[in-house]
Amino acid sequence: MRAQGVSGLALLAALFSSGCIAPQRVVTTRSLLAEMTDLRRLAEYPDPDFRCSQSSSYDRRSVAPTQPEPPEEGWFANADFNHYIRVEEHDGRREYVMLDVDGPGAVVRIWSANPKGMLRVYLDHSPTPVLAVPMQDLLGGQVPGIPSPIAGQRSRGWNCYFPIPYARHCKITSDADGFYYQVNYRTYAPGTIVRSFRSDELKDLEQAVWATAGRLAGPRAGALHPTGPRLDVPEVRDLRIASGQSLRPVRLRAEGALVGIEMRVRAADPLRALRQTVLLMDFDGERTVECPVGDFFGTAPGISAYESLPVGVTEDGLLWCQWWMPFQDTAAIYLHNFGEQEVTIDLNVEAVPYEWTDRSMHFHARWRTEYDVPTRPLRDWNYLVAQGRGVFVGTAFSIANPVRHWWGEGDEKICVDGETFPSHFGTGTEDYFGYAWSSNRLFTHAYHAQPRADGPGNYGHTTNVRWHILDCIPFQQSIRFDMELWHWHAHARVTPAVTVYWYARPGATDAFRSLEPADLELRVLPPYVVHRVPGAIEAEQMQIISRRAEVRVDPHLEEGASNDETLFYHRGAARGDRLVLGFEVPKAGRYRIWGRFHKSRDFGIVQWSLNDVPAAEPIDHYSPTSLLTEELDLGVFELPAGQNRLAAEVVGVNPAAAEPYWMFGLDYIRLEEMP
Repeated sequence: MRAQGVSGLALLAALFSSGCIAPQRVVTTRSLLAEMTDLRRLAEYPDPDFRCSQSSSYDRRSVAPTQPEPPEEGWFANADFNHYIRVEEHDGRREYVMLDVDGPGAVVRIWSANPKGMLRVYLDHSPTPVLAVPMQDLLGGQVPGIPSPIAGQRSRGWNCYFPIPYARHCKITSDADGFYYQVNYRTYAPGTIVRSFRSDELKDLEQAVWATAGRLAGPRAGALHPTGPRLDVPEVRDLRIASGQSLRPVRLRAEGALVGIEMRVRAADPLRALRQTVLLMDFDGERTVECPVGDFFGTAPGISAYESLPVGVTEDGLLWCQWWMPFQDTAAIYLHNFGEQEVTIDLNVEAVPYEWTDRSMHFHARWRTEYDVPTRPLRDWNYLVAQGRGVFVGTAFSIANPVRHWWGEGDEKICVDGETFPSHFGTGTEDYFGYAWSSNRLFTHAYHAQPRADGPGNYGHTTNVRWHILDCIPFQQSIRFDMELWHWHAHARVTPAVTVYWYARPGATDAFRSLEPADLELRVLPPYVVHRVPGAIEAEQMQIISRRAEVRVDPHLEEGASNDETLFYHRGAARGDRLVLGFEVPKAGRYRIWGRFHKSRDFGIVQWSLNDVPAAEPIDHYSPTSLLTEELDLGVFELPAGQNRLAAEVVGVNPAAAEPYWMFGLDYIRLEEMP
């Protein structure tokens, strides 16, 4: 038997060396680190094959799109935190399980808006974690051996992209609860050889980790660029495209791949030129790219500089991308001017020889928008429906939002190969794009960016990009990507636009239609004008003399708040609490006091007073829907010059109010001098 085993091994070795049997690839932490900046890999269907899925803290009330409950209590339920697979007891501590999956596989992204506790990673059913580190340290790039920008906080979102492979099983827990999370992971085909991560690997991998971190820190140069010969592609300068004209500046006949595109767009109105000049690309006779130029490069509307791994924009307006775009026989780039002005283009395309195989795929990028979409009823707004065999690799999204209120409460829902429930079900639009808490801070990273966010609040134009590199999503037959349109303002109209990027084998189809001039209208929102009530003493600008619970200032959820902000007596409120605010009166006298208040379904009954003198009757701040009151008369008071005190005491609760009962809100008071 021993002799037969040896001869069998010898036979296998001979077959491998002769090329009759390809050696099986082994997935390791090192091999996954190499994938993190390898854009060529995305253009070939994965080998070994895998599925990419997500475990998250999404609201478990979301069960099916046809749920009969009110939308906010069913498919669009929004309490997307503090939901776990289960809670376990270990050595006297509670552990909240975020992921529990069989392998072979690899964790490729962990995100949180508010990481808490000690995060533990258990591999292959071991009772001892391979990692046990503070969750905030791991996601913040503070764990030795897992540095920034592989992990880090950006615009209040915490992301760790360090890969954690496992051969048989993975479980991830935290010993604190009350947080948002997403864990993206691969599951490889049965039989795939995966070497599980070991904590002592970090020292051995130090050089590879820092090399990867360096490439991610400077992603335009950091991507793995091709070496060797290039295909001859003439550079195009000062290409003038008249209104309604279509030109084909680049055509290649070869077996190759486009690996770089640089473009400048010049026009009298460059903002509209970037939207109304459309980039079209054909590979092997199939039209796979049709997208406004600015949106294709992730800058819409206008020019917003940023640098990511596959796409970016320089400060001086150079648009560039370095996606790999293979073709077997032909490639062509077209530009069509749908606008009314002449556009001038500079275009530089880099191409290399490429051997087309049965795993090679064509690059796809398509765009859609919808104008003046009402924010109610809640809905799933579609990003992509495609059929065929391919890999989803990214999204560039922009929205025109005419109010300050947060537009992106909606979750991503991605179904692969006919899934009846999404294998990716997220926790919020900004969470999908890697930030958190509706932040309007600009940021840029190799894998995600917010290059534009006008403000104040969430007013104006916002642009986000997210690239699925290590967490790319393969599909064998189909993919559907929806994003909930979940806006905090119930009566606004927004204009979202999205570009989606994916690879697919020849013959793949999608649900996009050809663009027309009406699709390319550019809605540019004017600078925001703050609404102020004349004579208002703003609550958010008063001095807080004393309080017990949290006091928070928020952009109001309804139209009309003076200075667009409201002061809330918030978390931790209880019966008997007293909030005292100070405000200045320029001249002593007799004044009638008017107040404007915020009511909501979980607010209490409050007795207001001026300088310890009760103001009229207690005010019931309960309302089944969030609203601002009209001005309410608090009475006439003698007020001294200088600082005066406005106090609120929680004295009761409406029987119809929802927990926690005791909160309330104040927009402003106004003084009317009396004779």
